[in-house]
Amino acid sequence: MDLVGPLPKCSGQKQFLIVAIDYFTKWVEAKPLARIREVEVIHFFMESIVFRFGVPRIIVTDNGSQFTGKDFEEALAQLKISHIKSLVAYPQANGQVEITNKAIMQGIKKRLL
Repeated sequence: MDLVGPLPKCSGQKQFLIVAIDYFTKWVEAKPLARIREVEVIHFFMESIVFRFGVPRIIVTDNGSQFTGKDFEEALAQLKISHIKSLVAYPQANGQVEITNKAIMQGIKKRLL
């Protein structure tokens, strides 16, 4: 799971995108966000991932404060989800989502130009 942005502002002042990818099926879930606080990340994770597809065993994120905060970590612990954090200096460790983010950004740029 990763965050993209800031993007050019669009409707509702949403300038960020949260992206989650299933490593097995390559299914992508993404949602535009106006803010990227921990509470929005938890809400996206519960609504778009857990409630729709079930509880994953493992989640991979970067070390952003939205993914390392107390509330997010507690939510994962309650659901017994292992949390793997990619190294700040090595974002390729979360390569699947980084590649998808690049493709999403290319698509957005084409529509904006």
